[in-house]
Amino acid sequence: MTYSLSRMSLLAALLVGLLGQSGCSNKRDGNGQPVGEQNAIAGKGAKIEFVEKGIHDFGQLTEGDTVEYLYKFVNKGELPLVINNITASCGCTTPDWPREPVAPGEESAVRVRFNSRGKQGEQHKTVTVYANTEPATTNIEFKVMVNPKTDTAKKAN
Repeated sequence: MTYSLSRMSLLAALLVGLLGQSGCSNKRDGNGQPVGEQNAIAGKGAKIEFVEKGIHDFGQLTEGDTVEYLYKFVNKGELPLVINNITASCGCTTPDWPREPVAPGEESAVRVRFNSRGKQGEQHKTVTVYANTEPATTNIEFKVMVNPKTDTAKKAN
């Protein structure tokens, strides 16, 4: 039986296509896990739980003052917790976070620094934590009342 070159090419293409469908997948999710394994580890991932619930209140401060707070958290999941990024709702707020994975059951913290320069009145800020958790984002918040700076260098009349 003789096959033409075009028939052999067609058969080869079909065979490669079929093998490709049944072979293993190299697709990965955003956490580096193979896509097929997502169901196997569902519910067993990392889980960030902040010790303080609600909105942290810095109280009152004077314009130009800088304050900071440590938002302590525990990884309540079964896999290491990796914080990928943290963003703040304002350039006046600077977050700092652990760059190494946090093992299950371990505690760590996110440091948030607020600079009140150029701010007055009640301020409410949100910091968003991006991690390998479900959901992938967690918000932490704070509020502060910024009082105007008093002018101590008034000219004498």
